[in-house]
Amino acid sequence: MADTLRAPYPERTEPSPLSLDGHRLTLPETVAVARGPHPPRTRLADHAVGRMRGTAAAKDDLIAAGVPIYGVTAGFGDSNTRQVHGDKGAALQENLLRFLNCGTGEAAARDVTRATLLIRANCLARGYSAIRPEVVELLLGCLDHDILPIIPERGSVGASGDLVPLSYVARMLLGDGDVLHAGERRTAAAALESAGLSPVVLASKEGLALVNGTSFMAAFAVLALHDATELAYAAELCTAMASQVLLGNPGHFDDFLFQQKPHEGVITSARNIRELLASTRPGGLPDAGHDAGGDWAGEGYRRLERPIQDRYSIRCAPHVIGALRDTVQWAGRMLEIEVNSSNDNPLFHPDGHVLNGGNFYGGHVGQVMDSLKIAAASVADLLDRQLELVVDEKFNNGLTPNLIPRYETGSWDAGLHHGFKGMQISASSLVAEALRWTTPATSFSRSTEAHNQDKVSMGTIAARDARSVVELTREVTAIHLIALCQAADLRGLEHLSPATAAAHALVRKMSPFLDGDRPLQEDIQRVAEAVGSSELRRSVRADGAPSAG
Repeated sequence: MADTLRAPYPERTEPSPLSLDGHRLTLPETVAVARGPHPPRTRLADHAVGRMRGTAAAKDDLIAAGVPIYGVTAGFGDSNTRQVHGDKGAALQENLLRFLNCGTGEAAARDVTRATLLIRANCLARGYSAIRPEVVELLLGCLDHDILPIIPERGSVGASGDLVPLSYVARMLLGDGDVLHAGERRTAAAALESAGLSPVVLASKEGLALVNGTSFMAAFAVLALHDATELAYAAELCTAMASQVLLGNPGHFDDFLFQQKPHEGVITSARNIRELLASTRPGGLPDAGHDAGGDWAGEGYRRLERPIQDRYSIRCAPHVIGALRDTVQWAGRMLEIEVNSSNDNPLFHPDGHVLNGGNFYGGHVGQVMDSLKIAAASVADLLDRQLELVVDEKFNNGLTPNLIPRYETGSWDAGLHHGFKGMQISASSLVAEALRWTTPATSFSRSTEAHNQDKVSMGTIAARDARSVVELTREVTAIHLIALCQAADLRGLEHLSPATAAAHALVRKMSPFLDGDRPLQEDIQRVAEAVGSSELRRSVRADGAPSAG
């Protein structure tokens, strides 16, 4: 899972079409469609079309027989005891989309919206939602032409799925509301017409099929998970650099230690740090600069020039980052199931029966996103603690206070500059905000909709929280990387390995050496973008460093 999550999309200009059948969509493919510079076009698999037509026909037979069907010939939620004639099926769907169109807050980002459309189409491609293929083909047509609904982020409790956010997707297919077409805001009707697409008139059940699922929260979740994987690698790189500029003990990352507590993510993290350091001696012996101990005359007491072991934020870093890696692995397995599921209600069995259930429930998405945001925030806290060691003259083993440049005695600049004092304050603030978001959203289930939805997942809020925590952690990482490069310049670049030297070279292209106080806001943004886009990892690998999984 980690290897596949790591690559955001294949580097090609004409990707093969992505065929959807509701069973084989991968998380990297989802990221590729959401963010790739040349996203693959999408289509329904032929066998998916056959299944969809079969259940749509079964639905029509049940309606003709006068069978009351939830959301088809009966009302929604607690209104399910109110049966209407089959002739009112289309009007019932349109009213569903109208009363759900009440979201608030900022509009979801383009990548989230693209991922939402793809995941919803894949869910419906499983064929058990009794929706016509033509409706889903229009959804994919909008995706291919970059016609995106403007979806407010707030308004979903995660059961019955993402009703409010997904209503904006459904109304777009009707030609209603506003959309972004290639980044330009216009009416949905105008955008569809310019792309040569025609709005649909929904048949019974089809509005419900479009909105009654977890696709919006899953979109946030898949992208947050991908970004968290990049953070794990960046945190390992930061740890290696921190150990070097602080003249730390590389023996802390010896494989023997971690084989005695063999969590997979921890073993991977320690191995990556060792490879990034490229200086660990066999058996975990101290690196040059530590007291060897063999030439002591035995006077009874002496004070060592260097500590035997580093502080927890360095020594225990693989345990913190490894917990994030293991969370990513587990969350990835859950999300691959989620994006390849019929998260809808009711579902139609191929034998013609209709079954009511709760597959719209976002419990697994909520659970893994609450876990991911806690693990990511812990990494942010780790990096902030490392940053404190690097900037504080009481702990940085001879580096300057706040990493200010070294000034000659009597220099005009002496005493005027404060270096990374502000950067450490900013990092501390970002970490505090990230930690504040770690309260589990899934603990705040609400009874809503006249006690019909009396236990809800809050999965969408958990996924949005995870997105925010990952973004904050990325900014903390950027601040720490800039500070570590400053520390490396002050200590001497000969202390770096080829891997960390490659990272230093990249960061220096975006953030020059701080030779005096200056604004650093744009530096943080540039480095954060390099972390999030995989540029940092690719740059280190391109310079001959290990791949670091």
